[in-house]
Amino acid sequence: MNRATLSLLAAATALAAVTGFAVVTAPEGNGGPDTEGAPAAAAARQPVERSSLLCPAPSTSDLAETTYSAFTPKSDAAPGRAGDAKPGKAELFPAGGKAAGKPVVSLAGPGTPVTATASGAERPALVGTADGALAPGWAAQQTTKVAAGTSRGVLGVSCTAPDTAFWFPGASTAATRQDYVHLTNPDDAAAVADVELYGPQGALKSETGQNITVPPRSSVAVLLSTLSATRVTDATVHVRTRAGRVAAAVQAVEAKAGSDWLAASADPTGSVVLPGIPADATSVRLVVFATGEDDADLKVRLAGANGSLTPAGAETLHVKSRMTSSLDLRDVTKGEAGSLVLTPSQGGRGAPVVAAVRIVRGTKDKQEVAFVPATAPIGARSSVADNRAQGGVLSLVAPGAAGEVKVTASAGSGGGAPVVRTYKVKAGTTQSLTAPVPTGLKGSYALTVETVSGGPVHAARMLQFPEDNVPMFTIQTLPDDKGTVVVPRAHSDLSVLDD
Repeated sequence: MNRATLSLLAAATALAAVTGFAVVTAPEGNGGPDTEGAPAAAAARQPVERSSLLCPAPSTSDLAETTYSAFTPKSDAAPGRAGDAKPGKAELFPAGGKAAGKPVVSLAGPGTPVTATASGAERPALVGTADGALAPGWAAQQTTKVAAGTSRGVLGVSCTAPDTAFWFPGASTAATRQDYVHLTNPDDAAAVADVELYGPQGALKSETGQNITVPPRSSVAVLLSTLSATRVTDATVHVRTRAGRVAAAVQAVEAKAGSDWLAASADPTGSVVLPGIPADATSVRLVVFATGEDDADLKVRLAGANGSLTPAGAETLHVKSRMTSSLDLRDVTKGEAGSLVLTPSQGGRGAPVVAAVRIVRGTKDKQEVAFVPATAPIGARSSVADNRAQGGVLSLVAPGAAGEVKVTASAGSGGGAPVVRTYKVKAGTTQSLTAPVPTGLKGSYALTVETVSGGPVHAARMLQFPEDNVPMFTIQTLPDDKGTVVVPRAHSDLSVLDD
């Protein structure tokens, strides 16, 4: 057997070992492409065998009270090949690796969340992985409450997977804001990232946003106002890595309106959905950035309980290429919860954009702020952790065709039995409902939303923590959990042995 043959066989064996799915086997019956011209077997969708999540450092306030919650939904499908399913492990460690101490959160099995709490400032970012049966759909939430001070408010964020690029419309370098972008590196080699800022006139000049080194298994926080001398109310942050990968999130602190996390927008696309604007919002500000070479002309619609309408005076929005545009919608919901749907004014695919909304509840010195980024549909399934017995609101929007979803409230972290509900969402509407709660709930729980039928449904979950007449709240979106991947079926092809 020559060297080329050995190399090919080694590559095939390595592929099977890495994916855990592809297996080099002889064709069975007419399943192979070389059996009398029959087509190859279709690629199969299989549960992932490993997931990574990272949580940013929660707060620098001594008054911070942080809750971490992790959850993996139960699934009928076992990861890997038949007979290879393993119980798995899901753990979140302080950045710095296992040498930094015991796991902050360790999940025992699917279907029941686990929680942990921490107090005070300077809590580290968390880095974690899940494998085996705990990998598909693994979700984690970090919720921090700060009762007073400059960062007063509730800051909630779904812990995110590492990647090489992120967009954050809705950030700011204004004097009334202190926005930090947190970059967390899960790997054993340093990552190098660029942080670019774009305002209403385009790119903001910056001499310090390039080549930011994030050491291995650690986190770096960068104050956006130090990257540029230009002060703009509405900015878009673009994080991209030159080397390695990071997880990114923006922590926004406002002088009068509290603080919260701004999560990354969904990937750029011509039409976007921003779900879960609460009924009592006193201020809604839409921020959009056109990522491509073409300007974007967008139709703005509010999907409410009974249908979609065009906000008066805000029917369309023109967004110039590589510039940030904003639209002040004030109290657009007017007592009825809704979702913003942006589509190309002239139809078609439209120029790609990213978007987010800044939402304020309350007035004067009793305000609280939160952010909702554009989000992908639920897809097959999505989960969000750290739901409480009271104050949870689930928003479901069907921007096109009507859709039906199944919602499961998991067992509680301290006890309780799951509850399952099915909801139908009419086309062009938002259904805002009190989140279902497990029977006999003790502790916190997770919500899992699955598509049953119909068109795409987008979702968001709001948590409320009112205190001293301040309507503290935070909102997280529920995009597809990417718990499965498409894996091509491998087969033997003896022709590779021929010279």
